[in-house]
Amino acid sequence: MSAVHSVAVSSSAISKCPKNHHSLPGIAPLLTVARPISYSAFSGISLRIPPVKVIPRGGNSYNSQAIMMMVKPTIQFIQGTDEQTVPDVRLTKSRDGTNGVAIFSFDQPSVFDSSSELGDITGFYMIDEEGVLQSVDVSAKFVNGKPSRIEAKYVIRSPLEWDRFMRFMERYSQANGLQFVKK
Repeated sequence: MSAVHSVAVSSSAISKCPKNHHSLPGIAPLLTVARPISYSAFSGISLRIPPVKVIPRGGNSYNSQAIMMMVKPTIQFIQGTDEQTVPDVRLTKSRDGTNGVAIFSFDQPSVFDSSSELGDITGFYMIDEEGVLQSVDVSAKFVNGKPSRIEAKYVIRSPLEWDRFMRFMERYSQANGLQFVKK
């Protein structure tokens, strides 16, 4: 998985550099490299993000800041298509806290409405600003020959994975009005 990193630099800092020397102290000059067009298996929707307006912090500051993009936490079964149905989530965790399982149950998920136009369910994807958590353990339940329910299982194998999953669930629950009920 690749990550996008951006650095904002004050335009006033660049304008104060000598005419033919456009680099800042301590920062290596950036090189532009032409690369051949390559095709990927990405089948989602391309986003056009407007350029970021840089606001100088005042003075002769050469400080640069990293820019973090916020992404609405979402769940997908077909990459690029958000699931609109909010799931019932059951969590289990081992006594020593080293592993666990999250079971997501979707009653009448919206993916059944759009799967005929968009393709087959390819997996279970939990997407937020940190990246993607995914599983291929997805099963559909049928009633009278029609799909009515999807269950997706996400296996957590370490304390780090558990912490990452809980950060996703906190963001997802805040965005979708879920609350934790301990049984």
